[in-house]
Amino acid sequence: MALNFKFAIVSDLHIAVPETIEDSSSRFHLVEVSIPALEIALEHLETLNLDFLLLPGDLTQDGEKVNHQWLANRLEKLPFPTYVIPGNHDIPYLSATETSIGFKDFPKYYQDYGYQNTDQLYYTQEVLPGVQLIALNSNTFDLDGEQIGCLDDQQLIWLESVLQATNNKLILLTIHHNVIEHLPQQSNHPLGKRYMLDNRIAVLDFLQKYGVKFIFTGHLHVQDIAEFEGIYEICTGSMVSYPHPYRIIEVASKENNKTEINIQSHQIQSIPGWDNLAEQSREYLGDRSPRFMMSLLTAPPLNLSPQEAAKYTPHLRYFWSDIAYGDCYFDFPDFPPLVRKYFQQFSAIDSAGKPNLIDNQVTLVVNG
Repeated sequence: MALNFKFAIVSDLHIAVPETIEDSSSRFHLVEVSIPALEIALEHLETLNLDFLLLPGDLTQDGEKVNHQWLANRLEKLPFPTYVIPGNHDIPYLSATETSIGFKDFPKYYQDYGYQNTDQLYYTQEVLPGVQLIALNSNTFDLDGEQIGCLDDQQLIWLESVLQATNNKLILLTIHHNVIEHLPQQSNHPLGKRYMLDNRIAVLDFLQKYGVKFIFTGHLHVQDIAEFEGIYEICTGSMVSYPHPYRIIEVASKENNKTEINIQSHQIQSIPGWDNLAEQSREYLGDRSPRFMMSLLTAPPLNLSPQEAAKYTPHLRYFWSDIAYGDCYFDFPDFPPLVRKYFQQFSAIDSAGKPNLIDNQVTLVVNG
């Protein structure tokens, strides 16, 4: 079946209506820009004749009922279908609190946005002829009530049954947690592994077995496209973090059973009250970087002492901002050789050490 369609991705909205915003000098998220930034993105998307919109989780600041309701009401006004999944911020507790929804409440807010079956937090839908969306929930709770990123056994069984039943269609899979690594040794690093799906290997095995080529994630707040044995994971940054990006994706069938996917990224540059949002947001992250950089430098594999690490943190003020933007090259020639080599790993380069600038604008061609 010939395919020719266009959709958009806006991730990690962290919607916060004014009365829910708490003033904290240590928070990384500029939640005060969540609604105006989203409005600017939607204003653009509404001009594009999209077939649908994907929102890969962290729709709200911290699962607040009023924030979920605000977003559900706003999505109702869009001229195209929207499909959502929950992120870790959307269902932070197993049971509802006075202000936040509980685990089982999420689908009830989004019945028109994928959750026709409100008894489970995952679903599948043929969004267009020949195009099957599989939307997963990566939020579960352990026996102590602690939230973890994992697909439970029931959902894994369901996933394989859906994949078995989906023949001759393009499958688009969306999940909040990362399935493929976007940072060096992310799945083993104490700072990076919490963004990874715990049972990602089992999921990847299913996706390889049934020929799934595309995964759409968020959570990490970075613009990054990663590939693992022919599977591409497109991670989209956050509306409330530098560089405030969103993506527009066009898919088309080509000759010889090829599918072409063209990815274009856009950034919110300014909003009312934040005339230079991009620069202000970059500095906001830079102001909060020393604590994060100290943790990175003193953790494995570098294991620097706090005294050593403190010497390098000023030079790494914009490191995470540049990671979030994507397509960056890192080299700190004044660092010791091992430390310099470690940070070079984060550069947008291929296995031969050549620039590989695919995080924001790229055309991918796959079989099928």
